Amino acid sequence: MKNLPAKAVTSRTDQLNTAASLQALAEVYLKQGKYTEAGPLFEQALSIYEKQVGADHPLVASCLNSQAFLYHKQRKYAEAMPLYQRALVIRSRRLGSNHPDTAISLNNLGVFYQEQGNFSQAEPLLRRALAIREQQLGADHPVTGTSLANLALLHQNRGEYAEAERFYRQALSIHERHLGVDHPETATLLNNLAVLCQKQGKDEEAERLYWRALAIREQRLGPDHPDTVFGLNNLAGFYQRQGKYDEAELLYQRALSVDEQRAGADRPNLLTTLKNLALFYSSQGKYEQAEQLLKRALALNLPPPAGDLPLTERVQDAGPALLPSRTGRSERRASKFVRRLLFWRKKSAS
Repeated sequence: MKNLPAKAVTSRTDQLNTAASLQALAEVYLKQGKYTEAGPLFEQALSIYEKQVGADHPLVASCLNSQAFLYHKQRKYAEAMPLYQRALVIRSRRLGSNHPDTAISLNNLGVFYQEQGNFSQAEPLLRRALAIREQQLGADHPVTGTSLANLALLHQNRGEYAEAERFYRQALSIHERHLGVDHPETATLLNNLAVLCQKQGKDEEAERLYWRALAIREQRLGPDHPDTVFGLNNLAGFYQRQGKYDEAELLYQRALSVDEQRAGADRPNLLTTLKNLALFYSSQGKYEQAEQLLKRALALNLPPPAGDLPLTERVQDAGPALLPSRTGRSERRASKFVRRLLFWRKKSAS
């Protein structure tokens, strides 16, 4: 093989280093929920990788996977799917069918299909990813825990709650041991388990898990992060179903306030919160307020939010048909609600 001139080698290395830096910064923005900032950086990095190493290199697959996840979070599903698929093809061919990076693509594409309601396509991908991770990384690895959580959602969607709970609790145990009890991914699992407990009628445990997840997110991600807003919406939906309408409205309004400040960067989250608060007002007979919010939601011209997001993040719709009749809230309940909020904030800060 002919040796390249030193200058050419340096130039190629510099280009790849630049691409890696662009991708790393984009992924930081992605984790922070700064989707608008992340997008152009992924595109620049991908362009450099393709020019320098070719369109079927594992570096290209890594960037494609991250860019697909960004589109996924933005609910740009038509853009996300071919990137997930292309990344999986590259990794399977270049790295092998049992490589941990191949498992990443299998998992992400499986989660994507699951979110679209294609459970028959999702399940074999998720199970292959889990098998690879158990073999290559070990049964107690946090990434293996992620696969367990995604399979838990599959069982949850099929109404197999006992099996779903077993997978969730196993995944939560792994994350708490290896990532920590206050890690954002632990918060995601707490949220997911809360959703499942609520479905099973375990309201006391569900409430405790929702609050713990929200406190972690506020502390570790910040009050304006999209995951924090998911938590606010979920907790609001929980209180709405219990007939605790004042608590629910307070949380919905807080979520809307955050989303309005982020409206330019994260319009899909704003759509979800507008819809939830509008349906809440409709259930209360406040039709004019509901109408104004729904008009704002329609003006965003976005695809409807999916039911479940990876790692099984779920925003619960405010279904008025499921609500009990309203009961008045006493000052004692209001005081208890405020004390609970202060308790979890203080605990997460300690």
